[in-house]
Amino acid sequence: MGNLTYMGTRDASIRATASHAILRGICPDGGLYIPEVIPTMEKSLEELSKLSYQELAYEVLSLFLDFTEEELKACIDGAYDDKFDTTKIAPVVQKGDAFFLELFHGKTLAFKDMALSILPYFMKTAARREGIDKEIVILTATSGDTGKAALEGFAGVEGTKIIVFFPEDGVSPVQKLQMTTQEGENTCVVGILGNFDDAQSAVKSIFTDKALGEELEKKGFLFSSANSINIGRLVPQIVYYFHAYLEAVKQGALKMGEELNFTVPTGNFGDILAGWYAMKMGLPVGHFVCASNDNKVLYDFFRTGTYDRNREFRVTVSPSMDILISSNLERLLSHMAGQDATKEDMLKLSKDGKYSVTITEKKISGEYATEEETYGAIKSFFEKTGYVMDTHTAVAYAAYQKYKDESKDSRPMVIVSTASPYKFTKDVMMALDKKYEQEDAFALMDVLEKISGVAIPEPIRGIEHRVILHKNVCDRDKIKDFVKGYLA
Repeated sequence: MGNLTYMGTRDASIRATASHAILRGICPDGGLYIPEVIPTMEKSLEELSKLSYQELAYEVLSLFLDFTEEELKACIDGAYDDKFDTTKIAPVVQKGDAFFLELFHGKTLAFKDMALSILPYFMKTAARREGIDKEIVILTATSGDTGKAALEGFAGVEGTKIIVFFPEDGVSPVQKLQMTTQEGENTCVVGILGNFDDAQSAVKSIFTDKALGEELEKKGFLFSSANSINIGRLVPQIVYYFHAYLEAVKQGALKMGEELNFTVPTGNFGDILAGWYAMKMGLPVGHFVCASNDNKVLYDFFRTGTYDRNREFRVTVSPSMDILISSNLERLLSHMAGQDATKEDMLKLSKDGKYSVTITEKKISGEYATEEETYGAIKSFFEKTGYVMDTHTAVAYAAYQKYKDESKDSRPMVIVSTASPYKFTKDVMMALDKKYEQEDAFALMDVLEKISGVAIPEPIRGIEHRVILHKNVCDRDKIKDFVKGYLA
């Protein structure tokens, strides 16, 4: 299989195989692993168009991983099976003036399933290849969706423990219950009194705490991550950009070889970065619209070249994007300007909360949608088409309208739809009609089912009646202490 070497975003001398990078999650110096060379897709689009999602995944992933054909196919078959409620895995549907890549047909109703269904298989394969017999402890910070998808993926997986930290008051009621009712003896869920950035920073600091790492290695533990800082989380997401393109061609949106645009709602920059990798591999992409909510740190970055997290953190109706430190942007910076400049920028970010660069990548631009525009997009699009978007997809759709008005770009557009409206029922229903403001989020699922014609997904049907199994809450400054105590 591929002999691709990975290197650090802040230090080119840090080198690793794919297996090592997946197991470690993060570089020893706090940087992230990136491919030394982005591989080229040698197969033609015509050849790829004849493949199933699983076969397409093999063609893409085999270029990034050091697994044997047998190992990789076993990972893919284990991940992309009947846990998805559609044989397409990721359907592309045309509604109104856009195509929607629906990435929410997995068990947790969010795009994170696309990568987190396969990551546990990657981890087990990588551990076997590296000869590691330690218990792997997955530490994960979540702004709402990664947590449940990671828990679902790792629950009951032998030789692993998973600890998920989420902002206690910063996720939707469904997201919270999805995590706190999670079964599995190797799972642990912790609400933190802080926001996602606090959780993410604490988790990253644990990975780079040498003394703690050594102490726990002696006890037989090895830390890794299920966040998109882990390259094993990122590369499976490349697959669905190829898939979306080929589906759009099959549906007559464009001819094979013509350019397609994507609008991606993003907070941590991982999802859109996967699309950028697909483009670098040879996928004909015209433009990426990076869609932000009111925490528009990425919008400002792509407009000005200055990344500045010194601003008020806003809790919005699209909570999975409520992020001011977009970890994966570091990968793009390193590809654009090299390791030395990236190391300097990351030092400035931790010291001053900001840095400025010259953006050489012209195929990505930023747009954002306010809360009012997000609600407006849900309502007007439903009235026009009968299609109900979740709050994150609505941010992307509103951002797309702004991009289209400003750029006059007429190429076909795929909106990356990252979650089911059922994960954010209350806000979706309030967008459609203010009269639902006082009603219970769970009771409103029945109303949403009636008006959308889409059945309540089985994984969350009756979720409000499930037993809460995880009641841990800790202060944002006590996350490291919690982990030490839990593993003691």
